[in-house]
Amino acid sequence: MIRWFAALLALALAACAPAQTAALEQGRFVEWERIVPEGLPDQRVTIWLPEGYDTSERRYRVLYMHDGHNLFDLENSNFQKIWEADTAMLKLVRDEVIEPHIIVGIWAPGEDRYRQYLPQFVEEQARGDLAASMRENTMGRPVVSARYLEWIADELKPRIDTEYRTRSGAQDTAIMGSSMGGIMSCYAIAARPDVFGKAGCVSSHWPIALPAEAEREQATRIWTNWFAENLGEPKGRRIWMDHGTATLDAYYPPYQAAVDEAFEQAGWIRGQDFESRSYEGAEHDENAWADRLPEILTWLLSER
Repeated sequence: MIRWFAALLALALAACAPAQTAALEQGRFVEWERIVPEGLPDQRVTIWLPEGYDTSERRYRVLYMHDGHNLFDLENSNFQKIWEADTAMLKLVRDEVIEPHIIVGIWAPGEDRYRQYLPQFVEEQARGDLAASMRENTMGRPVVSARYLEWIADELKPRIDTEYRTRSGAQDTAIMGSSMGGIMSCYAIAARPDVFGKAGCVSSHWPIALPAEAEREQATRIWTNWFAENLGEPKGRRIWMDHGTATLDAYYPPYQAAVDEAFEQAGWIRGQDFESRSYEGAEHDENAWADRLPEILTWLLSER
């Protein structure tokens, strides 16, 4: 009887082992479902630990991504579209294109997303119809992007570095987002070069407000003046910028051209320190960003 039970148990464990191994080979998710930072809406974080994390002692670089609910799981996404960030990372690592990174997906706080991602210097400098459009988008609530950046840099990142085996230097830390998240990522690397050495600014919403309401000349002037004063020399930093040509992205080319020029005037070399690409026909959505994410990660995260 004992032998029969032992054999049955061994068969059961063997049957479970492939599924457990397969799960580990895809990486592992950790959810921090409610974080309550002072001065911010409640935050939620999804952490993806790469394949091999639980069976090694190596330390990992970290990629922080905005709109974390749209990165991994269709059930959590806004529009049934996701970046498939873990899939892209797995493939590039297995192909030995980049080193494995921990991905920290920071969920957007619902209707507070705009005021959390809108850089405060933009709100402070905007006038006229542009300012009115921003007030409408924030629903009259205070802009909290400076606090959001402070929270990521000085509270969330130290916690990640404490609880996981990370490489914590700026050159080992990247930040990425799309649309207003792209704006926030460019803002972050310029404002906190001590923390972030790489940024992916995907389909960045340079018009700031709805393009039909935005004043292009004013918005462009705000960005180029701020970059002139705050971007500084590359000093090893690396920034990816891009846009499509369809839907909302169709408005972006003239803004992006002005930003590219501001980068070059600051001494950044295109193709080396920053990249700026256009994707013909690409729309402003997660499917388009997922399509080009492997290319983005390759340029941004690979060793040179």
